[in-house]
Parts: sequence; C-alpha cells; structure tokens
Amino acid sequence: MSSASGRLAVEDHSRDSAGMRYVYPVVSRRAGGVSIGINLNPNNACNWRCIYCQVPDLKRGGPPAIDLAGLERELDAMLDEVVVGDFLRQRVPEGQRRLIDIAFSGNGEPTSAPEFPDAVEIAAEALASRNLLPGVKLRLITNGSLLDRRGVRAGIARIGAAGGEVWFKVDAANVAAVMRINGSRMKMESVERRLRSCGALCPTWVQTCQFAFDGKLPLDADIADLVDFLGRCRDSIRGVHLYGLARPSAQREAARLSAVPVAWLQDVAARMQKKGLTVKVSP
Repeated sequence: MSSASGRLAVEDHSRDSAGMRYVYPVVSRRAGGVSIGINLNPNNACNWRCIYCQVPDLKRGGPPAIDLAGLERELDAMLDEVVVGDFLRQRVPEGQRRLIDIAFSGNGEPTSAPEFPDAVEIAAEALASRNLLPGVKLRLITNGSLLDRRGVRAGIARIGAAGGEVWFKVDAANVAAVMRINGSRMKMESVERRLRSCGALCPTWVQTCQFAFDGKLPLDADIADLVDFLGRCRDSIRGVHLYGLARPSAQREAARLSAVPVAWLQDVAARMQKKGLTVKVSP
C-alpha cells in the first residue's frame, strides 16, 4: 500500500492518488518503473467483468463523455511534476525513479471511449513536445474486444507510430474459460482476428493472468488450449506477459482467488516457449 507520506508502491494502483479525474501515477512491476495512467472509465464501467479485477464497484457499461481539454491539462501537470519537478524523489522508491510510459488503462476498457483516438493524440503530442519519445512509451492495456471499430484501430495505429505498444488481454482460449474468468462470451475466432489486426497496427504483447480458484490450479486442458492458441498467433505478437495476482480482487469472487506457485507459472512459460513464444513472467 502507499504509505502515509503518499509514496507509491507496486501493491497500490489507486486511480485517485494524484487527485485528478483522468490521470494517475503508479509504480508498475511489469513496466519496471513509474507509469502515468490515463483512466477513460472514471465511472468504473467496463464491457467485461474479470473476476480478478481490482476496480471497486465495477459495473457493466461504457464511459461518460471525456473532457479532452481537462485530460490534457491533467496530463501536462503530471508530466511537469515527474519530468521537471521532484515527484520521483518524493513519492517513488529508490531504484524505480524513472518514467517508463503513459498507459491507457484505468477502471474499464479504455477503447470503449469514443474519444480514445483523440486522447491518444493528446498523449503522443505531450511526449513529443518534451522530447520524451521514443524513450517513454505509449501503451494501451486492452481486452481487445473493440478492435473492429475504426476509431480504435486509428488510435492503436497512432500508438504504433509513436513507438508504443499494446498489451492485449488473453487469459483463456476456450469459450467456457473466457466466460468464467472475464465474463465475456467472446469466440476465440474473433479474438484471433482482432489480435492479429492489433499486431499489424502496433507492436503487441499478450497479457495473461493466472490464478488458483478455490485453491485449485487452472485445468491443464484450459492451459493447453491457451498455449495452442498463442502458439498459432506467435507471428502476430511480440510475446506474452504471464503474471499472477499481486493485488487483491475487488470482485465478489475475491476470497476464492489465490496466487499460483512461481514454479507452476514458470512451467506454463516453458510450454509457451516451446511454441516459439517469448515469455516474461511476473509472479
């Protein structure tokens, strides 16, 4: 958790740590430093309901209208604090005092906002005007479900043009498991099409969360489906971020979820690597 002094920690990804509506800083264990988050879902609404989601009071739906001018003001203020001010020294643990990215993440699916491509342009211009590209990346963390929208593809292409990347969620690869974990009826044929489309627009990593449910590890058959699916898509992606639970879920299933052993995660990674995939493991 953040300490009373307001210092950031990997265990706390609070969206209101800066007192802003759209912009928030976190220390990201997977990115490896400070990430400035952009939350386009301040109403805690998402088109999926992942049972490990840390967003409290999560509900189904889309975001409210985004105040793009307000977003730009907040992002400029945060970047000034981090790049010019003493934010890193005062609030970030030693060893992690570096700005890694601006990440579209937040409290729901960021691409569900019609303003998503305009928000990407604001972020890209903010980095470019400070000569922070390509060292500081633009990232999109997405469930990929809205890749068929022209505006979403345009935003992703802009991220790619700025030297950024997409982290595309694939936690499971059969209909039953996707419904159980993500609350989505997505067919894997659609997921594959959208994943390949995303990879053609921008460097794309798959992010896969694995956890135990009621003390039981994921079914081997489900893992086999996932490994086979990702293996088929290896020519469209840079690799896989395979990770476990670092923070407690805020969903009703929270008490039934627990972390998987590190050795088990590493075994799953080895199975993926045999398919020719690059895998980064974050227990």
